[in-house]
Amino acid sequence: MDSAASDAVVEAIVAEFRIWLERERGLSAASVCCYGKQASKFLSWLPDPVDEAVQRLDSMQVTSFMVAYCHDRNTSSAKATVTAVRALLRFLHATGRVRVSLVGVVPAVAGWRLASLPRGLDAAVVTGLLDSCDRDTLVGRRDHAILLLLARLGLRGGEVADLRVGDVDWRSGEITIRGKGNRLDRLPLPSDVGEAMVAYLTDGRPVCDLRTVFCTVRRPYRRLSAAAVRAIMGRACRRAGFSRVGAHRLRHTLATEMLRAGSSLPQIGQVLRHRSTLATSIYAKVDDDALRVLARPWPTAGRS
Repeated sequence: MDSAASDAVVEAIVAEFRIWLERERGLSAASVCCYGKQASKFLSWLPDPVDEAVQRLDSMQVTSFMVAYCHDRNTSSAKATVTAVRALLRFLHATGRVRVSLVGVVPAVAGWRLASLPRGLDAAVVTGLLDSCDRDTLVGRRDHAILLLLARLGLRGGEVADLRVGDVDWRSGEITIRGKGNRLDRLPLPSDVGEAMVAYLTDGRPVCDLRTVFCTVRRPYRRLSAAAVRAIMGRACRRAGFSRVGAHRLRHTLATEMLRAGSSLPQIGQVLRHRSTLATSIYAKVDDDALRVLARPWPTAGRS
């Protein structure tokens, strides 16, 4: 089978996998996109002909792929790959492409909760990122609004990309966020974020039929993806002269600043829309004042 034919087989399987994820698993568009990319990498790694390789798939091949693909990736990236490959294997078994479920053979990734510190950014860095946007241009007004949503509300990149025009209630000053698992949350809309969105919507966003707030500035107009939001963050870092950091760092920055300003962990969890207090508990590690209170004096030698 030639390369073009193999690519066609992979694309066909991934397309069906995406539909299955939407209909059977109820995943969000962002998750479906992420899983689809990982599935494509796994299937493209298999020998030709791909359709026959899938039928002969065994535990050794699955393990070999995971070891080869994840050895130089960080823990979160490797865990995302594990989750996606498990979903793909579940799909292959459900659709009869493999006779035995191989979900259980996907090796787990070693990673311990609270093993690392959340890394926020200095206020000057955040200001520099925002100021790097040229608000005299269409792209600048769009990017400025996006960065403010990331910085002031701690939104995830996919949540910014999923924002729809009708999600903003201008009268009540609230915004509806579509979070993980298609969960809907309403948050207060800070005035500076609202002003930036108005500037973009009235003099920046193209007139088009798209329902999402943010889209490309050139035809054919397309909604922005989570990857596009990350790219906008990367370009802002470059313009401001900073080392590139991910959009999620602004979420960590908001949480750490709230903590240092006296907000409680439950309050932070409410703003970040965490489902569990465990997800918020990692920020206790950067609460220096609270940690000093808990710290016990260093034992000294007995008095003579």
